[in-house]
Formats: sequence, structure tokens, C-alpha cells
Amino acid sequence: MTAIKARPEPRVSETPAQPPSLTPADSGRVGLFYHFCRLQLPGVRLTEPTFRRHLDRTFRIFLPKFPSSTWATYLEGLYAIDWAVCVGCLEGVNAAWEVLFNARTGRSDCLLVDALRARAVRLYPRDEERQDTAVTEFWSNLIAPETETSLPILARFDGQRPLAPWLIRVFQNWHLSKLRQHTMVGSLPDDEIAIPLESAPRGDSGTRWHESFVVAARDWLGAADDDERLLLGLRWRYRMSQREVAGLLGLHEGSISRRTDKLRDKALDQIGRRLVAEGWAGDDLEGFVLTELGALLTDDPRLSADHLGRLLAAKGKTLPESSG
Repeated sequence: MTAIKARPEPRVSETPAQPPSLTPADSGRVGLFYHFCRLQLPGVRLTEPTFRRHLDRTFRIFLPKFPSSTWATYLEGLYAIDWAVCVGCLEGVNAAWEVLFNARTGRSDCLLVDALRARAVRLYPRDEERQDTAVTEFWSNLIAPETETSLPILARFDGQRPLAPWLIRVFQNWHLSKLRQHTMVGSLPDDEIAIPLESAPRGDSGTRWHESFVVAARDWLGAADDDERLLLGLRWRYRMSQREVAGLLGLHEGSISRRTDKLRDKALDQIGRRLVAEGWAGDDLEGFVLTELGALLTDDPRLSADHLGRLLAAKGKTLPESSG
């Protein structure tokens, strides 16, 4: 029941969508799905009525995004085991929590808890206490809503994507939102470019996608103008903060933040669309792009120290001695 077929872009219905009635054929598919999950996860014991209730609930979450969906298309796209683990956690089944704690992420095959910790380190550098708190708070909100009017995190999962990468994305977006609310430096989103993740080990398939990525990324960098390359070089090669870049170029920090966000979004959009067009079906396209980007930026002569120096000289600027 695991699907990798690409769906069209979702659209949100203005009125709540009601799931279609189960046909006898659909009910039979649900029954097969129930017994499949029992076989795959014998320790996650759910009664069939509980199972069907959650299936109806998650279909209702999914339906506003794709109002024309049927039970057949929903079940075809369902990540069965991930969905069942999520439901088991919501029902307080210890075996489901054990599976979740031991879940491994698709990109680096590290434990989910370690992947969340790595994100926390990047979100809150040099603040171990805040890193620990970030991960602990997130785990606690998986089944307990943050506010009276919100849903627990796991109750928002519709089952149409792998659970571990989805939780990592929710974790990152949740904390980026908190940081922005407290007006902490707006450079965190673009730090995905400024501080690339470590490269993941590559097999034959990984080598193929690395080669496709390099071509797409070089085309993207070739289309960037000198100002964009200079910004990228200062932020990535010289690890300068947005405030430092703004001071060097004589611009407002908010302008640098907006330019960096735009640069990051353009990279993810242009490179991502190229990989998808070539058949990418991985779980974490954004993570792959951001992971691979670091090595390319290291080698590209358009971001070399000499070239960046010439771009700065053309503006009558030089790097501070501490950045050289």
C-alpha cells in the first residue's frame, strides 16, 4: 500500500469536505489493510472499530487538500506501517512508541531522535540546554496539544507520507516559527544554505542523483547574478551573520534577510523541480538538496575567495580582516 506516485498540487476547499461512503469494495480493502497492519505490527494491537475510526479521521484530514479523492485513491497512497504506528501512539500502545523511538530517517538512516537533536543543534547553536528543551518539548506535544484549540502533532498526520521525515519537517517549522515570533535573527531559515548538512553515504542510486544534482545546481548558480553569489559567498564561505553582511554592504539587515530567503527558495525550487522531472521519488527532496549543496559550493570557482574579493572590490568594499 506504500505509494510513490506524484499527486497534483493540493488545493484547499473553502467548505469542509465530507468523505464518500464506503462501498462494499472499499470496506473490503479496509479489512485487508487492517489485517496487513496486524501482521506487520503484531505488538500494536488495535480493535477493528478503533482502526476504522482513525482511518476515517485521517481521511478527513487529507480530503480538504484533494477534495476529489476516493477511498481507493486514499488507501493506495497510504504509508500503511507509518500510519499504524502513529495511530498506536495516539492510542497509548507502548509497542508503537518503541517503533517510533527506533524509527530511522530515510536520508541518513540515523535514529529519529538523533535527527531531531541534529536539527536542534543547528537551530540553537552553542546552547545545549535549549537544544535539549527543544527536543523534549516536541516529544511531549506529539500527543498533547500545545494550546486548547490546537491538535496534537501526531493527530495531524494524514498517512500520505513517511512518518519520520514528516516529523523532522514539523519539528523544524515549529521551532523556526517560535524563533521568528521572538524576533531572533531571521537567518535561521537560510542557515539551511549557510551551514550545509553532512553528506550522506552514497550507493549506486545516490551517485546517480548526486550527478543529476550537480548539473541542476550548477545551472542554478550560473543563473544567479553577482549580488546573489556575493551574498551566498559571504554567508556560506565566510560564515558571516546577516547583521555582519548588512554592515559590510551598507544595507539594512531586513533586506539581507529577504534576499537570503529568496535565494534559498529559488535554489530549492529550481533544483528540486529539475530532480522531480528526472524521476526523483525520495522521501526528503529538500534535505537531499541542502545536504549536497555544501560540497558543490566548496568547489565552484564562482564562490572562490578570489572571485568574491573581486565582487567586493567592484563595490569599493573589502572583507574585514577577521573574515579572511
